[in-house]
Amino acid sequence: MAQSNETALKVFLLQGFSVSDNSRFCLFILIFTVYMITISNNIFIVVIVTNERRLHKPMYFFICGLSFLEIWYPSVTVPRLLWALLTKVASISIVGCMIQYYFHFAFGAIENFILAIMAYDRYVAVCNPLRYLLIMSPQVCLKLLLASWMSGCVITGISTLQISSLSFCVHRQIDSYYCDFAPLIKLSCSETVSIEKQFFAVSSIILFGCFSIIIVSYACIIRTTISFSSSFRMHKTFSTCASHLIVVLLFYGTTMFMFIRPTAGDFLYMNKIISVVPSIVTPLLNPLIYTLRNQEVKEAMRKVIQKIQR
Repeated sequence: MAQSNETALKVFLLQGFSVSDNSRFCLFILIFTVYMITISNNIFIVVIVTNERRLHKPMYFFICGLSFLEIWYPSVTVPRLLWALLTKVASISIVGCMIQYYFHFAFGAIENFILAIMAYDRYVAVCNPLRYLLIMSPQVCLKLLLASWMSGCVITGISTLQISSLSFCVHRQIDSYYCDFAPLIKLSCSETVSIEKQFFAVSSIILFGCFSIIIVSYACIIRTTISFSSSFRMHKTFSTCASHLIVVLLFYGTTMFMFIRPTAGDFLYMNKIISVVPSIVTPLLNPLIYTLRNQEVKEAMRKVIQKIQR
């Protein structure tokens, strides 16, 4: 009987957000607007950094890499959420669920690595400025970015294979708007203790490892900056690093809460709400934070707009 139930299970049902019809439409408009602004802004940043020679520097190379990632990260979950809000269709195939799971967590891991690399880049620029262009050469920057993508894809691939090998019984409702780890584990009728421990260990290493690199980098930056005799140079350094710190606080403040106890039943609904921040809100704010606080990017934007108007 259990085998027939497992065989009959072809789709999962994403519960999404429990809202009335009027609220559902309003939520659709809100999320759709945020999503379109997010994609447009990040594409704009990629185009500006790619075409403006003044921005062909390591810092902007990584900003461009982050913006490129932020085009795809929300695109894994948001279009499916919008479709569910518009049509009330909650079903998603098991294969589609595994694909969504893979790319969501792969892009999340890659963002961790890129933020850590950006912190290291700022550390070298402030603490070792004379060797900055030598240490952070174009070849090194490209290798670091490719390594972050390869690491995120491989690590998440292992987790996805483990999840896909589980047996899922009669219950098929996922208490989330996307295929998340904790709800999938909750639905499984297989033994999941070892998978949970491995997921928790790997997530902790990635999150706290990258976060530690960021903390150490900025501790060194602050110590070096305090020793500057010029107040203008000190202000410029803090202003440049502040953008990155804001992004870090937004991203890590939510992801750490979500993955400290990823399968705790009492936190599942809270996780669903908080997951909106790294999946939808942060990709929107990243380009705004970097462009609004960076004079060189704003100058490049003015040039691009002037060329378009001509």
